[in-house]
Amino acid sequence: MTMKVLLRSVFLGCSLLLAANAGAAEVRIAVASNFIAAMEALAERFTADSGHSTKLIFGSTGKHYAQIKHGAPFDVFFAADTKRPQLLEKEGIAVPGSRFTYATGKLVLWSPDASLIDPQGQVLQSEAFRHLAMANPKLAPYGRAAQEVMEQAGVWPGLRSRAVRGENIGQTFQFVRSGNAQLGFVAYSQLKALPDAGGSQWLPDQNSYTPIRQQAVLLKDTPAAQQFMQFVQSPAGTEIISRFGYDSATDDGQ
Repeated sequence: MTMKVLLRSVFLGCSLLLAANAGAAEVRIAVASNFIAAMEALAERFTADSGHSTKLIFGSTGKHYAQIKHGAPFDVFFAADTKRPQLLEKEGIAVPGSRFTYATGKLVLWSPDASLIDPQGQVLQSEAFRHLAMANPKLAPYGRAAQEVMEQAGVWPGLRSRAVRGENIGQTFQFVRSGNAQLGFVAYSQLKALPDAGGSQWLPDQNSYTPIRQQAVLLKDTPAAQQFMQFVQSPAGTEIISRFGYDSATDDGQ
């Protein structure tokens, strides 16, 4: 191959690459803290497949909702509940008809101490720990679910004073992992994302708390944001979600 032909080939390749990226855009995604690992995997696959980049902003669903109400420049909102996406839809902030359930979360009582939590969760009725971590029930659906589990078990009045509340489920997980709380109610997906987390755990019956149906909604009707929502609902997207410990069947957002 002559130098002239080689240079022409390189130029053509660069031109095609530039053309492919010409329509690339950034999708700004507000994401509930429990969904960090799964969303990072989704975003990586989406970028590889589409060429669009993503900017992920993690936090509590309650705070994200307040920020969106005040004009935060998010394109998509992946909440940890159904309430806030429904409100955004009713308030005319979300794109009509874009809301859907992308995952159903599971609550787990976890401790790094392999001998602390028994298979039935009877530890909640004991004095074997000083602090129990949970997400703030007023801000985070996982916190509300944790309170419901303890209320149904009849232990909430006695544990209220020992509860350490995280702003979101991410902070709650760190309370337990760091040892600031001996055990805590966290998202099962957080343990799935850390296979070496070890310790002991108890999965409460999912009928003992309101289903943690997590919904997403489109905030800006851009081609890149639409593509991301479609990708999450595709077989490739739902497979990733299932891999991280969620029930991933989507619905029509009702």
